[in-house]
Amino acid sequence: MEYATHNGTYQFAKKFSAYRDFYIQSNGLIFSKLGLGTFNIEPYKEENYVFHYIEGIKQAIRSGINFIDTASNYRYGQSEKEIGIALQELFDADEIERDNIIVCSKGGFIQLSYPFPKNPYEWIDTHILNPKLATSDDIELDQHCMTPDFLEYSCKKSLQNLQLQALDIYFLHNPEMQLNKLGKDIFYKKIEEIFKRFEKLADEGLFKYYGVAVWNAFVLDMDANEHISLERLVKIALKVGGENHRFRYIQTPFNLGKTQAFTSLTQSVNGNLCTLLQASHRLGIGVISSSSLLQMKLFKNSFSAEVGMILDETMTLKNDIQLALQFVRSTSGIVSSLFASKVPVHIKNNIAISQIKAIPSSRYNLLYRL
Repeated sequence: MEYATHNGTYQFAKKFSAYRDFYIQSNGLIFSKLGLGTFNIEPYKEENYVFHYIEGIKQAIRSGINFIDTASNYRYGQSEKEIGIALQELFDADEIERDNIIVCSKGGFIQLSYPFPKNPYEWIDTHILNPKLATSDDIELDQHCMTPDFLEYSCKKSLQNLQLQALDIYFLHNPEMQLNKLGKDIFYKKIEEIFKRFEKLADEGLFKYYGVAVWNAFVLDMDANEHISLERLVKIALKVGGENHRFRYIQTPFNLGKTQAFTSLTQSVNGNLCTLLQASHRLGIGVISSSSLLQMKLFKNSFSAEVGMILDETMTLKNDIQLALQFVRSTSGIVSSLFASKVPVHIKNNIAISQIKAIPSSRYNLLYRL
């Protein structure tokens, strides 16, 4: 089976009988409420390439996570390659099947390669400009490109790295990087071209669904230069793909220090102001939250006792990382929340939160009164 399926993801979840509160259905697939991310900051540092995610990925899946997130540029393709190795080892050992696992990647950033090329501009000439995947005007800040041809190339490269025939979700990665240069009218015309290509690639079997992954673009004030309208994206998807379009997901940061997706009126649907999570619900778009631990910046100071009691009245959780993950997995309207870790024992400890229930909305809402 080339994709995750309802039955495959359901059979995976049933293995973890203690985790009944840890899975959710979206577009027929059963997602673990926590997903494993493979982003690491400061990619130029050599230490980003002496570790690997292989054992961490296997530990995550063995612990109940069936949602894995990556991108073509993460560690210049190394993250994708290591996911591919980990999955193949689990497939070969008959521990899982392809249809148990939801895998997504992203395209938009120029991925380069590892070892890092001595002359990245020469690499861009060889791999992007000379094959006419894009022109130099299409590349922003020497790092971002979103022509349909480049994105198709990136997607196929990701599949090669991952050793997969198809992805479950393919995200356009941080398109807001081009908004200031293009202006909103041209930007949305570019999005239409991209979505048209994505529908074609979905027809060809490269991925099942597609989406848009951003940093702040969905939660900025609506008059901000880099604001993206979710409603406008859905209208474009309907135009190019009809009622059965494959634009089904967005990805945006959400954590205890960055709650705008839940609290700020930054979107509009049918002329009514709403939060991003409200907009996604009304428009039928699933939300994957990223940066659940804010790249560990949440933990400069310990959480207050009040926050701890609201998130875990059973006093089961042992540290602030678990509390932060309990917060995101308990947020209504989010399909799955990503955290990044490469150490198997840390991943196992983080997944321990699946053994307690998410907090009910009545308690969850108390957090916003503190």
